[in-house]
Amino acid sequence: MSDISANNKRIAKNTLLLYGRMLLMMLVSLYTSRVVLNALGVEDYGIYNVVGGVVAMFSVISGSLSAAISRFLTFELGKKDIVQLKKVFSTSVIIQFILALIVFTLIETVGLWFLNNKLVIPESRMTAANWAFQLSIVTFVFGLMNVPYTAAVIAHEKMSAFAYLSILDAMEKLAIALLVAWSPMDKLILYAILMCFTSLLGILIYRFYCKRKFEECSFHFIFDKTVLKGMFGFAGWNFIGASSAVLRDQGGNIIINLFCGPAVNAARGIALQVNGAVSGFASNFMTALNPQITKSYASGDHDYLMKLIFHGSRLSFYMLLFFSVPIWANTHYILIIWLKLVPAHSVFFVQLILLYTMLEALSTPLITAMLATGKIRNYQIIVGGTQMLNLPLSYVFLRLGAEPEMVLIVAIIVSQLCLAERLVMLRKMINLPSVDFLKEVYLNVILVMLLSCLFPAILSHYLEESFISFIIVSIVSVATTLIVIYYVGCKDTERQFAKDKLKILKSKIIKR
Repeated sequence: MSDISANNKRIAKNTLLLYGRMLLMMLVSLYTSRVVLNALGVEDYGIYNVVGGVVAMFSVISGSLSAAISRFLTFELGKKDIVQLKKVFSTSVIIQFILALIVFTLIETVGLWFLNNKLVIPESRMTAANWAFQLSIVTFVFGLMNVPYTAAVIAHEKMSAFAYLSILDAMEKLAIALLVAWSPMDKLILYAILMCFTSLLGILIYRFYCKRKFEECSFHFIFDKTVLKGMFGFAGWNFIGASSAVLRDQGGNIIINLFCGPAVNAARGIALQVNGAVSGFASNFMTALNPQITKSYASGDHDYLMKLIFHGSRLSFYMLLFFSVPIWANTHYILIIWLKLVPAHSVFFVQLILLYTMLEALSTPLITAMLATGKIRNYQIIVGGTQMLNLPLSYVFLRLGAEPEMVLIVAIIVSQLCLAERLVMLRKMINLPSVDFLKEVYLNVILVMLLSCLFPAILSHYLEESFISFIIVSIVSVATTLIVIYYVGCKDTERQFAKDKLKILKSKIIKR
């Protein structure tokens, strides 16, 4: 019981640290996006997004191995085997170096050809696009080689370091945005150069920190065949899931470019910025929770594992809902105030991507538990195969003349099919009570979402768009969401827990 209590306190502490980081980063990120969009213009902003997307397409090769490294490091920490931990780390560094060489070769051949022959980019901006492309490659390749170090920080649950490094990164990006806005040189090229420089600086800081703090992070030329076989066996099947996710996200971005041009890529990029600011609150919580899920599986604590999965799914959804409802109700006004220059399609893109992220958050603890087992072949064939449908379906709809938002609508539908498959498969893999998950988590959060949105949506429809109506709708949205989550979304035990905490807080305030 004491171990569970300590784990819960660690999750809470790490989550609070990450939230402090997120609040600052969200403000900086949103302001940075505005400065960059206005400095680059809609066209160059869209070009940078789609060029980066071409490079990110090749992360399909690295994503599966990166997940394997994170899983193996966390698993060995759960077993407290330092000798095996050192073998896993050193082997993973060698693997990522080899992988970086392979990815570099592929991007400089296939990727470069695709950029110059297939993407819809104005001729006058091709030189700048190629600069951005090459610098994105450098950033991406060095990022691959840094994966074992970032995985070590998260596996050790040192979220304070993770938070401080992320804040530093956000402040650097703010400085970049201001420099780009004032600079007389080609803004797209300068932006790509400075983004590359800050990424490399972050990589060096991570390495220095890990070598100082973690015993296993001193690299030795250890090429353990057993570890290598285990990682590649895990990564080989995880490749299906990683590739389907990359094709869904970056493939969708490229298809939008082919059919709609870089201006719509800019609208999607804006939606991703808003989504990143909001989803960070849930992802920070899961960053703190994920190591505990893996460690509880490794130690065989099934009851605690199920508790983490159920609570993690619901709380992630509610965190996103709390911030999403006022944005949904005021999307157009928020974009006008924030950006001044609002690309077409941005409003619907923002609303759809927030809905997608909320629904996808339900699956995050399930995916972490699946990866913890290491037995992922059948899971990845079925779920990864279903997720592969995103790209061809999106292509067909756009080919038939559908609006670009259809790419996200397809992603939402497919994600729910994948969730159903996860529940069925995890029932056998980890004895997950799937029916209970549907009742206590899925149906519960859907009902909470519908009730939370109803009144703000009606109010937003009838009020004329203005600053006063924005304030009124936002206050109503927050109040309605909190009330519905408390009375409909929480169990009796959770409501009592909240009451007890509020009483303690109230008594402390009165004493002061």
